[in-house]
Amino acid sequence: MSAIPSSAAASSSSSSSSSNNKDSNFVKTSCSTTTYPKLCKKRLSSYASVVRSNPWKLCNCALSVSIQAARNASSLVATLSKQRSLTKAEAGIVKDCIENLGDTIDELKQSIKAMAQIGGSSSAKNDVEFQMANVKTWVSAAITDENTCTDGFAGRKVSAAVKSQIRSSIVDVARTTSNALSLINSLKY
Repeated sequence: MSAIPSSAAASSSSSSSSSNNKDSNFVKTSCSTTTYPKLCKKRLSSYASVVRSNPWKLCNCALSVSIQAARNASSLVATLSKQRSLTKAEAGIVKDCIENLGDTIDELKQSIKAMAQIGGSSSAKNDVEFQMANVKTWVSAAITDENTCTDGFAGRKVSAAVKSQIRSSIVDVARTTSNALSLINSLKY
C-alpha cells in the first residue's frame, strides 16, 4: 500500500513540474539580459534545477561553464600545437594562445573562489563589494586573455585552417565568459 494518497502524489508531481518551469524561466529571463542570450540559455538551461531561482548560483554555474569552455579550447589548441605542418609563426601563436587560455582558466577559478567567500551573515558590505570587484576584475582579465590569443594573428601569415579553428573556439570562450560577466554585473549585493 502506498503511504501517499494518489491526490497528494499528483499534487506533488504538479508542484515539482511547476518548480522546474519556474527554475527554467529564471534561467531564461536572466540570460535574456546578457550579450549572447541564445548561447547563455543553451549553456545554462540544463543547470536550472541546481540554480533554482538563485542568481548567485547561476553566476557560479556560468563561471564553471566558462572554465569548461576554456579547457576545451585549450585542449583543441594543444592538439593543434602538435601538428608538424605548423610554420614557426603559427607555432608561436599557438604557444602564446595556450598560455593565455591557462591564464583565463586561473582567473575564472579565482573568480569562483572569491564568490565562495561572499555570503553568510558575517560578510560585511565593504568585504562583499571588495570581493565582487575582484570577481569582475578577474573575469574581465579572462576575456582580455582570450582576445589576446586571437590578436596574435594580426599581421602574421597563418593558415586559414589554423586561424579558423582557434578563432571559433576562442570566440565561444569569450562569449560564454562575457555572459558570465553580464550575469555577475546584474547581481544585487
